[in-house]
Amino acid sequence: MRDVIVSLIVIGSLPACFRRPLVGLLMFSLLAYMRLQDLAWGFARYQRWSFYVAIVAFAGYMASRNRKPVILELRTILMILLAVMIGVGLFFANGRGEVQIPPFIEFVKIIAIALFTTAVVRTREHLRMVLWVIAMSFGFYGVKNGLGMILSGGRLTILQGPGGMLADNNDFALAMVMAIPLLWHLSTSERRPILRRTVIMMIPLTMITVMATHSRGAALSMAFMLSILVWRSRNRLAGILIGVFIVLAAVALAPKSYVERIESIKNYQEDGSAMGRIAAWKVAGRMIRANPVFGVGLDRFKQNYIAYEPAATPDMLEGKGTRVAHNSYLQIWAECGTPAFLIYITLLLLSMIDLWRLRWQAKRLYHASWILSYATMLEASLASFILGSVFLNRAHFDLVYHYHAIVLVFGVIARREMLDELKYPARRTAAFGGRLVQVRSTGFRAHKQGPRFGFRDTPLFRGRA
Repeated sequence: MRDVIVSLIVIGSLPACFRRPLVGLLMFSLLAYMRLQDLAWGFARYQRWSFYVAIVAFAGYMASRNRKPVILELRTILMILLAVMIGVGLFFANGRGEVQIPPFIEFVKIIAIALFTTAVVRTREHLRMVLWVIAMSFGFYGVKNGLGMILSGGRLTILQGPGGMLADNNDFALAMVMAIPLLWHLSTSERRPILRRTVIMMIPLTMITVMATHSRGAALSMAFMLSILVWRSRNRLAGILIGVFIVLAAVALAPKSYVERIESIKNYQEDGSAMGRIAAWKVAGRMIRANPVFGVGLDRFKQNYIAYEPAATPDMLEGKGTRVAHNSYLQIWAECGTPAFLIYITLLLLSMIDLWRLRWQAKRLYHASWILSYATMLEASLASFILGSVFLNRAHFDLVYHYHAIVLVFGVIARREMLDELKYPARRTAAFGGRLVQVRSTGFRAHKQGPRFGFRDTPLFRGRA
């Protein structure tokens, strides 16, 4: 029955995906992050639903007379250049092993979806829908596993994620951490009380799900993310008090096994997993020094591990154990070379800088605005990835490239709102170095408007009068 339901949902959406490419992007995101197909147990589980949806959505986009072009900006150019550099490195890398074409094709698909996002997401409502789909996709697993953790009395341990890019429990935990800022800020923009309370309820359950993975990297990432949310809150004292309450509640209610797992960070020298990560980082360093331009080749870290490990153990020689970089930055540097690594770092920096600039510009105009809320939300989410990927092998994580595109379109939409002379003629120059003009208006009000349902239209600014 599940297979039939999943198949009907996906197949039934294909006409809409063709007519409205944005619907195709939303359905693709649902399949990529919620892993709808992995909830089935039969034939639907092994179908390439996301590929079919992407093909139909791309075809509909190309057939549309009103299609918008991909936003050509430094970040989109860098994403294309990164794919080109990795592709060239497949054939010029000095590493052992066969050329890994399938992983490269998957990476090209990730970049294609990111570029497609910049073409079809062009309004605030489009952006809001994409973020809601991503947040609810991860929120579903937050509720599902969080309740399971509670009902099991804290004995539930998540050893594996739903599948795809989220199959590893550490990767799954990092994605859940990245979803928490989305859940929080989207809940504040929802006007219907029942929906707002439902989304707010998802947040602690998602945190519990992160704990159920026993991922130490995700725990550090979550702490960093929460500190950013507290720092960016309008009432920092209240935020600090809430943060302290969350920490105390976690310490008091967390299972003993989880507490012991986190405490092992203090004595990492005695932990085999931690020392294995350090050993992998040293191996990655040797690969980088020996192959600085093209690396050892995409997805060939494991095949070349022994060649760069002078103290290989018998288990390593027999192919036992997991041999990965355990660090996204060292992973892409060792496998794809220095140029690819620099592009990767530049993408992260540009997205973060863009969010900081947007926040600075918006704060000069507004006391409260959806722009400030979204900037904080995306900043905390991206920052959690930047820290968490220090301990995880996620250089080709599809969600982070999707975030680059989302931050890009958010910047375009937000700046268009701030520069709209029809809405804010008195403040047009203030955000870009001009004088700040006091405006007593609190936004605009639609006259004779009936009750609204669904997404909330929050005031775009409140004056400081």
